[in-house]
Amino acid sequence: MSTGAHAAHAYAQFGDIKYPPGFDHFDYVNPAAPKGGEISLVAPVRVSIFDKYNPFTLKGSAPSGLSELMFESLLTGTFDQPTTAYGLLAEDVAVAADGLSATFKLNPLARFHNGDPVLALDVKSSFDRLMSKEASPVYQSAFGDIKSVTVLDQRTVRFDFRRRNAELPLVAGSVPVFSHKWGMEGGKLKPFDQMIMDMPIASGPYRIGRVNFGKDITYQRDPGYWAQQLNVRKGQYNFDRITFKIYKDNTARLEAFKAGEFEFIQSNIAREWARAYTGAKFKNGDFIKVELQHRNAGGLQSWLFNTRVPKFKDARVREAVGLAMDYEWMNRQLFYNSYSRVRGYFVGGDFEAKGLPGADELALLEPLRRQLRPEVFTQTVPQPPNTTPQGSLRANLLKARSLLADAGWTYRDGALRNAKGDPFQIEILDDTGQGASMSRIVTPFIQNLGKLGIEAQFKLIDFSLFQKRLDSFDFEMTSLNLPGSLSPGAELIDRYGSKAAATPGSSNFVGIKDPAVDALLDQVVTAVDRPRQIAALRALDRVLRFEHYNVPAWYSGVHRVAYRAHRFAQPEVKPLYYKAEDWALSTWWAQPGK
Repeated sequence: MSTGAHAAHAYAQFGDIKYPPGFDHFDYVNPAAPKGGEISLVAPVRVSIFDKYNPFTLKGSAPSGLSELMFESLLTGTFDQPTTAYGLLAEDVAVAADGLSATFKLNPLARFHNGDPVLALDVKSSFDRLMSKEASPVYQSAFGDIKSVTVLDQRTVRFDFRRRNAELPLVAGSVPVFSHKWGMEGGKLKPFDQMIMDMPIASGPYRIGRVNFGKDITYQRDPGYWAQQLNVRKGQYNFDRITFKIYKDNTARLEAFKAGEFEFIQSNIAREWARAYTGAKFKNGDFIKVELQHRNAGGLQSWLFNTRVPKFKDARVREAVGLAMDYEWMNRQLFYNSYSRVRGYFVGGDFEAKGLPGADELALLEPLRRQLRPEVFTQTVPQPPNTTPQGSLRANLLKARSLLADAGWTYRDGALRNAKGDPFQIEILDDTGQGASMSRIVTPFIQNLGKLGIEAQFKLIDFSLFQKRLDSFDFEMTSLNLPGSLSPGAELIDRYGSKAAATPGSSNFVGIKDPAVDALLDQVVTAVDRPRQIAALRALDRVLRFEHYNVPAWYSGVHRVAYRAHRFAQPEVKPLYYKAEDWALSTWWAQPGK
């Protein structure tokens, strides 16, 4: 092994470690927070029942909270700085001088729920199972640059990398670790994808408690949790019980909250937040309604085209469809002007492409010139169409009609048709969990498409079927929110890489297969410093935006949260980068006697 160039309690992709060795606790926690009490909530995700306890396989749905509350990794991130992680299961990480390996020394205190120590064997076994064909292909993409995992001794394990990439030690440190005995039956290990209801043997602060299938699941805090006094866990995971409730739709969830069936809820619907989070209990202070500021990266909320569908292979067609979206009208009439429009793939911050490419971008784009559209070099980066005067919907639709005609679609016999006479029809797919709120947004979009002669249908299906159709890329258009990152990296390969386009269950829903995009993705993940990372991501953003792979939607800079008053306390210091429910579950505590 190469000589360690960095051996420490933490690893930072760009060297910005905030907390020194031997630090006591994170700034945004209360280290003296009392343990006890309970909290019940619904996660702000699409509604789903669960049918398995293995969150790492493709088929089926695992319950909310399972991965976060039960499974741990070698390193853990924080809510107050990006691209840095601190030792959790590992007490030390050493990165080789050549950057091609990282060695982790496990904490001798680390224990699984069955009492077994967490050993290097378990780390290797977890990695091997996650990289097998029996696991979800998401992990093969996420961990694809890890060449091998080697057990050096009982508590020391080395990850070898396929290439030098400053992010890879963080990627290795994020591998979920579980016991090599999980799924063992009669001395024989089950195939990973046949481990469905086998109780996880993990090391996290909670275990599975009471379960009512189709209704709720409760996680019980492990009183003997091995890391409760560790600096990266001190003051955290204070509730004795955490219960996730399941409801069929947003309306049912909100009414159940008002009726006191659970205590914490997050709203992602502006109209609902403005008009339904009201009433006597909000006025008299029984319920607290608050918008929490954060500095998270904006996610990519949009309607995605499936370019595997023949009619969406032409970028002119995709651009034309996007011109029928009147976002400014929607924001005024439906959203109470509470959102901003998504512009590109990395909204806000350093990674968003602007204007013409600068010298740093051109250095990456020039070698790909023959594979790219000329406009990438000669035109400013595309912005979403708008209807703010002097713009208008009519002008946008006229441009759309011209683009469609250039692509071979003309209006005749009462519909927009191609040369074969086939009518232009679109199925916009969504699940019943959020479809009711989305229908009022999609309806005016469909009406505008009708003005072009396009017949669009909004189809709602059960979440489990919706997920299966996404996994098999069996859709034409759908609305998704792909989460943003403060330091995008390996996950982008699964989202936009050519190999992922042909891998069922990947996040490349659009079906992007572009060697130029692959080359830029390679530049992103191999960037050795922040300036090079910024240049590569801006170039990637620019190239993707010229292809019009989606119809941009909107984003918000706040978390809209409501919870029962007088039940909970929270630390004085608020985090910077966080999900609202993760912050509540990991740092809040129950008020005594409540």
